[in-house]
Amino acid sequence: MRNTFHHTGRERIFRMGWRQVLLLLIVIGSLAIIMSLQPIKQNLHYHDFGDRRAFFGIPNFFDVLTNVPFLLVGMAGIHFCRGRRALSFRLAWLTFFTGVAMVSVGSGYYHWHPNNDTLVWDRLPMTVAFMGLFAALLAEYVNAKLGKYLLAPAILAGLFSVYYWHWFDDLRFYVWIQFVPLLTIPFLMGLFRPKYSRQWLLLVALACYMLAKLMEFYDGEVFNLTQSHFSGHSFKHLLAALGCLSILAMLKTRKSVDYSFLR
Repeated sequence: MRNTFHHTGRERIFRMGWRQVLLLLIVIGSLAIIMSLQPIKQNLHYHDFGDRRAFFGIPNFFDVLTNVPFLLVGMAGIHFCRGRRALSFRLAWLTFFTGVAMVSVGSGYYHWHPNNDTLVWDRLPMTVAFMGLFAALLAEYVNAKLGKYLLAPAILAGLFSVYYWHWFDDLRFYVWIQFVPLLTIPFLMGLFRPKYSRQWLLLVALACYMLAKLMEFYDGEVFNLTQSHFSGHSFKHLLAALGCLSILAMLKTRKSVDYSFLR
């Protein structure tokens, strides 16, 4: 009986071990792949947005205005987290929503006068949000202590990625910081048992962000398609904010999953 017990215990540890190792390979491997590429320089045409209309003295009015939803969702998320002291991994989720709220200010400032210098203030809060989300997901799916101890280093890495781009005109590390939390979502959901219900809303958030990036890429084409009423970049802001709202909806409505019936 004792040998059987220890054998079962070792198998359980091994099963968890290979999942964690695979996740580590995905995270480190993706960084190694992107850093092995040639440096990715900032395309200066990135600042040439399709919709340059000014209203009420505000340049690029709709690209500025559509940042307001980030503020609304971010503040709602902060209010929710502060009022739920029992919320698991509250600090990481609070970091995420704080970053989302800050995006509204940084992105609004950038779109008021688009250039590489103002773009720094757009990207800095984005990295805070991405790394807060990353730490929260690791804590909830993999290990609570991992998410707790990784939060601060992850935020510092995110901030450094923006300064690295600005100093060396190389976007590789920033691109990895932006996409690694999104890349790991399907793997986390596939490899680990969720502690809470409503996890499908993470996939909704992922889909919203992927569609937002598509709108960003076809900024001018969308502006022409809508007969110069709304640009792809403005749609990007709304879709990304909708993705953040999906995450807030998940936190508000989820319940703990009981696996006792499997024992």
